[in-house]
Amino acid sequence: MKKVGILGGGQLGRMLLQAAVNYPVETFVLENDPQAPAAHLCHHFTHGDIRDFETVYQFGKGLDALTIEIEHVNTEALEKLVAEGVSIFPRVAALKIIQNKIHQKNFYKENDLPTSDFVVTNSLHDLRLQSHFLPAVHKVSNGGYDGKGVQIIQQAADIEKGFDAPSVLEKKVPIKKEIAIMIAVANNGETALYPPVEMVFDQTLNLLSHQLCPAELAEKVLWKVEAIGLTAIKKLNSPGIFAVELFVDIDDNVLVNEIAPRVHNSGHHTIEGNYSSQFDMLWRIMLNYPLGNTDCILPSALVNLIGEDGFAGIPHYDGLEEVLSIDNAFVHLYGKHQTKPGRKMGHVTILSKEKQDLLYKANKIKHLLSVRS
Repeated sequence: MKKVGILGGGQLGRMLLQAAVNYPVETFVLENDPQAPAAHLCHHFTHGDIRDFETVYQFGKGLDALTIEIEHVNTEALEKLVAEGVSIFPRVAALKIIQNKIHQKNFYKENDLPTSDFVVTNSLHDLRLQSHFLPAVHKVSNGGYDGKGVQIIQQAADIEKGFDAPSVLEKKVPIKKEIAIMIAVANNGETALYPPVEMVFDQTLNLLSHQLCPAELAEKVLWKVEAIGLTAIKKLNSPGIFAVELFVDIDDNVLVNEIAPRVHNSGHHTIEGNYSSQFDMLWRIMLNYPLGNTDCILPSALVNLIGEDGFAGIPHYDGLEEVLSIDNAFVHLYGKHQTKPGRKMGHVTILSKEKQDLLYKANKIKHLLSVRS
């Protein structure tokens, strides 16, 4: 039985462990919070910092494989573990590119992958010199996630909201749709693509509000999404599962926005909506089994459950019983012990043959179910 570790114990680790019960694998989790969502579901839990060299190295020694649920991990420790025979998903070289937004944008440019124009700024002083480049989006190079470390700079008056640290300033493009596509890569290089999803964002929180799968795209745009996504992942030269986030502009050009080298929010619907979920797929890859079937069972919608403004503390899920009574609605609570404004606390997946039914139920769930304290 293989021993596989997960760096991070949040909701992604939790859902990954829920899929692990179907396989002959012994699971290990390293996480700084002993009450993290994944802590009680693994065979072995280690309390520690995923960014600390010695902690990660000691955790990984003796394991067959390691994966991540967040990019911000100690890569030097992973390199030492690779030298000692531990398999890392994704490979460290790919992780290093994606950890750093500057490296990531340069990777797109060097590989002729279409992406929005950008300039690198190392300080607020640098940013002040780029007023001619506005409107743009400022992204801090290291440490940002889930909308954190991202600031929209519409005009010169907004510049002081930017980051006084190495960052990428990306030219805003007129976006028609935001798309994500999950791509699986086996150890032998074989690939499998999930149907792309359309993402709709909460503009206030800069977090995903809901999404639809499959995305409604013209055939030529779908081909571009698949071809560009697949090219980007092949250039990373790593087994694993990846989420490629893309923009479709008003002229139907497709641009790469960001890549996540792991299971991802935009793939949560696959638990019920696809024959092989993103979590099942990653276990298949790490345990060297054949790739799963990525086809949709039925079209799906996904609604994120976000902590309500003005509430912090032990979570209470108002409207849960009503949502559980909705046909083909599947509730996933992440087991977080504290809610706070804007925090991801769960999601609901809806399945239906009819797009209007998906939209109706997604809207109903957003109004019925709230996370308070």
